[in-house]
Formats: sequence, C-alpha cells, structure tokens
Amino acid sequence: MPTDGLTDDQVREVLLKARRIAVVGASDKPNRPSHGVFRFLLDRGYSAIPVNPALDGRTVHGMASVPSLEEAGPLDLVDVFRRSEDVGPVVDEAIRLKAKAIWLQLGIWNHEAAGRARAAGIPIVMDRCPVIEWPRLGLPPRIPA
Repeated sequence: MPTDGLTDDQVREVLLKARRIAVVGASDKPNRPSHGVFRFLLDRGYSAIPVNPALDGRTVHGMASVPSLEEAGPLDLVDVFRRSEDVGPVVDEAIRLKAKAIWLQLGIWNHEAAGRARAAGIPIVMDRCPVIEWPRLGLPPRIPA
C-alpha cells in the first residue's frame, strides 16, 4: 500500500481537479527535480506558481516566483519539494489558505501533517511524483480546458 493510503482513483481526482498549483521549493536550476516537475505541470495546462523565498521576483519557466504560499493563492493544489521534517508548516499554511489538495513529492512524507490535512478535509498525496503518476494512471496528454 502506498505511504499515503490513497487509491489510484483518489490520486487521479487530485490531478484532474486541480487547475492552479503552487510548487513550494521550485528551483530555477535545470538539474533540480522541482525544475522539471514545474515544466511538466505547465505542459499539462496547469497554472503553476513557483514558491521560493530565495527566488523572489525571479522566474521559473517564465513564471514569476513568489516568496510565500499566501502570495500564490488561491490554490487548488500545493506541491511540496521540502524535506519530510520541514513540511509541517507548509501543510499548516495550505490548510489555513484552504487549498483543495496537498502533494508531497517522492521521498517526502509526514504522517502528523497529513493527519492535520485530512482532519481539515484536504486530501494529501505523499511520496509520489506527478511525472510518474500521470502516465501510470493513463491520464490524457493535456488537461481539458
């Protein structure tokens, strides 16, 4: 069973319902996984916003970076590239901002934070990557407009 306990249908729903995604920890360095995932999300038709205080005002794939989730809102999905032990405050901020879903990337999980998200009625995907899940779930090449 996956770390997050979600079914394929639940993961599919998170990916297909989202339109606006904040990528926390987005990087402008081409060799970083967050850089490639950010491009993947844009190529799938999402409105993606890079969130990284170190990049404030710079761009990632042509999109202006913001320093905080609050400045990226409103959000359908918060995609997190942070260490497992550092995601608690990001999840709490996503809950406060009423994000519709949270996604923790490969190798990232935090069951305490996930419990808070679930208690707030927000699905949380953990230890997965949309670049892998998209083809595995047989999703269409682009999100319908």
